[in-house]
Amino acid sequence: MTRARIAALPASFALLTLTLASPATTEAQTPKSGGVLNMMLREDLAQGFAIHETATISTVWPAMPCFNNLVLFDPLKKTESVDTVVGELAEKWSWQDNFRNLVFFLRKGVKWHDGQPFTAKDVKFTFDMLREAADAPAKLRINPRKDWYANVEAIEAPDPSTVVFRLKKPQPSLLLMLASGYTPVYAAHVPPASYRTGCVGTGPFKLKEWRKGEFVELVRNPDYFVKGRPYLEGLKYFPIVERGTRQAALQAGKLDVSFPGETTKTAAEQLKAAVPQLVVTPYNQNVSDNIIMNVKKPPFDNPKVRLAVSHAIDRRALVRAVHQGGAVVGASLAPKPWGFWGLAEKDLLGLPGYATNPADEKARARQLMAEAGYSPEKPLRVEIVTRAIAVYVDMASFVINELKQIGIDASLKQIETAQWHAMATRGDYQIGANLTGIGPDDPDANFYENYACGSPRNYSQYCSEEVMKLIDAQSQELDPKRRLAMVYAIQRRLEADAARPILDWKLDYFTVWPHVKNLIPHQSIYNFGRMQDVWTDK
Repeated sequence: MTRARIAALPASFALLTLTLASPATTEAQTPKSGGVLNMMLREDLAQGFAIHETATISTVWPAMPCFNNLVLFDPLKKTESVDTVVGELAEKWSWQDNFRNLVFFLRKGVKWHDGQPFTAKDVKFTFDMLREAADAPAKLRINPRKDWYANVEAIEAPDPSTVVFRLKKPQPSLLLMLASGYTPVYAAHVPPASYRTGCVGTGPFKLKEWRKGEFVELVRNPDYFVKGRPYLEGLKYFPIVERGTRQAALQAGKLDVSFPGETTKTAAEQLKAAVPQLVVTPYNQNVSDNIIMNVKKPPFDNPKVRLAVSHAIDRRALVRAVHQGGAVVGASLAPKPWGFWGLAEKDLLGLPGYATNPADEKARARQLMAEAGYSPEKPLRVEIVTRAIAVYVDMASFVINELKQIGIDASLKQIETAQWHAMATRGDYQIGANLTGIGPDDPDANFYENYACGSPRNYSQYCSEEVMKLIDAQSQELDPKRRLAMVYAIQRRLEADAARPILDWKLDYFTVWPHVKNLIPHQSIYNFGRMQDVWTDK
């Protein structure tokens, strides 16, 4: 495999260092075995452990230790790139036919938690199900990332230790999508629906008990295929809905680890002031605040109304007021230094909603609303939906106030997580204040999932054949500079179309007690929860 030709992520990627703290280095320390970590959850598991039927960190974070992928981003490296992909269930892999065939050579002797052997049959079962092949032996209730695999023509298992992904066209980024925490291998002998209530995986930890509303308890898998792993005897996840209570539990030492994406800059500063020894690491969540508008329903079938919404929202004020500086303005991919593919702020200035003068933006928004027949005196009345989670409601409340200034009178409706993704997939809404997380920082993962015509996660139901051709072209491009220029052009087009106006990219201030070792936050909250290398010095 010629890695130099893969138009993926850079090999080096610096995280911004705050004066709050820096991550504890553990390279010089010898890991200790034993101990149980108490982990934070912001809500109970709405979809259980069914990672393939969910699009939320609330499932991925507690479920990821139960599973393995074919490949994974190295848990001990904060940078995610093609060079940090390591084998899990696959020992080796090889690109063939100019990135048209991806061959995996599987580990032997791996067992599922119920004692059944892991084979190539499980891999074929999982990915035929995900791509919804005509002869797939099982079907998911919701399949958020179906379009990650739209380019897979066939999956072959010529023997129990070999799997071949045959592609319709070259797609180097497939490997990065397979390395996301969103991409575990399911057991072929277990009904997919059973993952909503239990978990049979091959991972470093086994499910002991899930007491709904109280805790999820995982214990060490003694038959794990990595010798000497995991170090910990167990993990216990506690759902705490109220964020002040979560913060107090972490501060008091009742929790050892915060929840990815839930520690704001202000909260981290408060925690650090109260308990100076806490370790706080700022990093990119790879999660955007954005507005979803159903383009198939009035009034958002009118592009002028959609553009008015985008012009109306002062993104920089949102970063200041809601995130206290703990976010950055960007388009549909995270900007440097937090991501690799995003447009720089200077390149955003001519796009709707990104001008530095918010008064000019709101004047343009009012003009567009007037052309559509609305005004502050004759407002457009809509219901704006958001998830019933504090970080969603904070952003939605800001958006409602911004829209009121241009003649949109929006009432807020909060939706529980169990209903949110199904509602959005069906398009049962007018407008929503949404958070969208991306598995790996890669254009294919984002564009195919969130903007492709017919994708289950294309909540706005935006569809442009011209844009789809551009997305397909960048996916096949093997020259990094050419691909980057193509990706920039696509981002400009998506914002100009108000396909899903992006407001900002959120940062997290991941907080752990100093006895927690080797838990390294990555540049995406979805990819570092395996926990096999984590240990405690307590």
